[in-house]
Amino acid sequence: MQGSRNIDILMHIRDYCAEINYTMDTFGRDYDIFVSNSIYQNAVALCVLQIGELTTHFTDEFKSAYNKVPWNQIKALRNVVAHNYGKIDKETLWETLLNDIPDLNDYCCQIITEHQALEQECNESQTMNLS
Repeated sequence: MQGSRNIDILMHIRDYCAEINYTMDTFGRDYDIFVSNSIYQNAVALCVLQIGELTTHFTDEFKSAYNKVPWNQIKALRNVVAHNYGKIDKETLWETLLNDIPDLNDYCCQIITEHQALEQECNESQTMNLS
């Protein structure tokens, strides 16, 4: 049950990563456009905030087992966005969007794929045992 919850959280994070990617494609992957457009900034900042919030719902076991991304730093960035929005460092957010979000998305997709493969193996094994 706990594993399923963690996978559900990963799927939501993956969806927010996709939303960030879509937003960047829509507005343009240009820093000057980003810093001059508050709608662009707000759209991606909300997704980053949501991602950070979601990371607080992982089990400790999950975070220990899947530690290739800094879950606590993601949460910390969420806190910066949530509590210091008017003062958020646009350059740091931009760098996060360009560098960290694609890596986070890839890692989430990898874990989801691994989980689905294990689930499929279990299902096949159960089916064979019932035969």
